[in-house]
Amino acid sequence: MASPFKIFRDVAPLRSYRHAQLLANRTVGLVPTMGALHDGHLSLARQAAYENDEVVVSIYVNPTQFGVNEDLDAYPRTWDTDIGMLKALNAELRKDGARGQIKAIFAPTTKVMYPTLPPSSEIAGDGSFVVITPIGNILEGASRPVFFRGVATVCMKLFNVIRPDTAYFGQKDVQQTVVIKRMVKDFHLGVDIRIGPTRREQDGLAMSSRNVYLGTRRRAVAPILSQALRKAEEQYAQGKKLRADVLWHANESMDRKAGEQDELPPAQRARFFVDYISLADPETMEEVDEVDEAKGAILSGAIKMQPVEEPQEGEDCGLGGGQGTVRLIDNIILSPTR
Repeated sequence: MASPFKIFRDVAPLRSYRHAQLLANRTVGLVPTMGALHDGHLSLARQAAYENDEVVVSIYVNPTQFGVNEDLDAYPRTWDTDIGMLKALNAELRKDGARGQIKAIFAPTTKVMYPTLPPSSEIAGDGSFVVITPIGNILEGASRPVFFRGVATVCMKLFNVIRPDTAYFGQKDVQQTVVIKRMVKDFHLGVDIRIGPTRREQDGLAMSSRNVYLGTRRRAVAPILSQALRKAEEQYAQGKKLRADVLWHANESMDRKAGEQDELPPAQRARFFVDYISLADPETMEEVDEVDEAKGAILSGAIKMQPVEEPQEGEDCGLGGGQGTVRLIDNIILSPTR
């Protein structure tokens, strides 16, 4: 059966397709992904279909946003499942009378995306990169030094190749959205950046392609990040503005949960370390001592779920058998109060 999508692997055919849409005055929305799709990705594609005549989804696991010791090779690649999910979404969009549908998928090889030199994940590696500082050097950028360089570079490439009218990103990766918005503004790219809300599981855990690594034991503890951020949000809702007042309850709940896990036997516990809990300016991502009521702030955090200790026979330890560290991020936007 023929695919309902135009599948593009190379730049020239995709540009020809996009040129035809421009001549026909048809708007195109781009949803950049690395595959392993979940409902968060689908919600962005759904939004794009309602706001544009056609939607392009990119599926490409970008090596330059992985550090040299990160999980590039283990990153889930689920092409057939992804295509099935997008087909089902198109059927839903047709039934609901959406303005547009997913028409094309851009799934390039790394040689297409990085045609001159093999992509480097070394901090001082050679290559053509887009670097957005200082935003890209703090929080996630401090823990993952090449991450935002890789994100900005691949998004610049996607924007240049596809030339979308609008591109869609999820709020879960909030610092990424700030970096991309800054890049679009500073380089006059003419792409409207839209941010879709974070999609969550019933217990509050933010949906992520990396959640498949967790397994039962770590999955039960993982919601502590969203729970802690909610406690900080509650402090803000009660009128607290000073950093210490907003964050104390979140930090305390993290410490308590970590202590509880430490006291369990190794065969039962799921240990984690807090990378950061941040209260930051919504435009610069720099830490604030007090929330500006006219601007609001971004609450964000990251934790590292440690490898499963003493896995038991028959235990679901997640993709990879529970051997790797799983990094989880989340955030909440604190809206201005005046």
